[in-house]
Amino acid sequence: MFLALKELKYSKGRFIMISLIIVLISWLVFFLAGLGNGLSDLGAATLKYGDFDYALFEEESDFSFSKSVLSESSAEELLNEKGVKAVAPIGTASASIRQKESSEDKNSKVDVLIAGIRPGSFMEPEVTSGKTLQPNNPSGVIVNESLKEEGFKLGDTLAINGSTQEMEIIGFTKNQSLSHQPVVFSSLDKLREYKYAAPGSDNGIKNAVNSILIQGEDVDPRKIEKAIGAVQIGSKKETINAVPGYSAENGTISMMVGFLIIISAIVIAVFFYILTSQKTQQFGVMKAIGASNWFIIKSVVSQVFILSVASIAIGIALTYATAAILPDSMPFNLINSLVVSYSLVLLAISVVSSFFSVLKIAKIDPLTALGRVE
Repeated sequence: MFLALKELKYSKGRFIMISLIIVLISWLVFFLAGLGNGLSDLGAATLKYGDFDYALFEEESDFSFSKSVLSESSAEELLNEKGVKAVAPIGTASASIRQKESSEDKNSKVDVLIAGIRPGSFMEPEVTSGKTLQPNNPSGVIVNESLKEEGFKLGDTLAINGSTQEMEIIGFTKNQSLSHQPVVFSSLDKLREYKYAAPGSDNGIKNAVNSILIQGEDVDPRKIEKAIGAVQIGSKKETINAVPGYSAENGTISMMVGFLIIISAIVIAVFFYILTSQKTQQFGVMKAIGASNWFIIKSVVSQVFILSVASIAIGIALTYATAAILPDSMPFNLINSLVVSYSLVLLAISVVSSFFSVLKIAKIDPLTALGRVE
């Protein structure tokens, strides 16, 4: 370690250039990770961060809310099944809302996804301002904070385009979106008044919902499907992946980050290999005076480790600085688990890449190295 620090101090220019490459690579990796997670949140944040383990859907609906129609009474049947701790019926419907006082022109409309839930259920989000859903106020709704940017505020009366239904904003929440639309949480009755206003649109099902979310890690999906009949149960992962476009978006971002990491490994390995090649004579002298391969290898790996840790830390700082100046409309969310995991991956790549240099050091012949003209 002493030798590694001495050389880092002596050859500052050379190591700063290598550090700059690692900084830029880590910065790009973290930025893409945050952007990918932000897009993922836009697609399915309500489900990703929802506290459920399974979801009950209509048979052959492919775990899709839009294709499934169930009776809310199935929730009570589920509670009698082994392993089920709690249930939360949910219904969804896309809508265009506006402030009641505004005109119906295109610029005043905002596309949202209305999610009907039971007030007080585990799917009701935590409010950042205002009140929670009130059973005695069926028109009250909780909306995502992104609607503040569109001019909506607490107490506003919302009109739904193409419907006579109205809602009142009683609370705001954050990071609640589905299918790239901000979510408006309402009571199930209010949702049904809007979604199933046309006769027969509920397929004759009393108190229709789209799905019933289940808490319970020890649930046996096959037994429940058999007991209730004409239903299918999907895990949380299957439910999220069934959201339109979610899998494609995440696959694209993951592939981009994956290729970037592979390219990073190659670039870093080449840089350290070239650096080691330039010091062949130096290593030859060290071997000639009695330094072992292990001593030299520890010095090289220590250099790489110190350089990588410092560079990755700078990359993280630059990513958070970039995130601070991004507009609120930019879907960016860099969570701590992503930072830790990608930091470890980049650090491992840097250290492993240095082993190519280590192989060269082990093969250096002191006599040949000393006779080499640099």
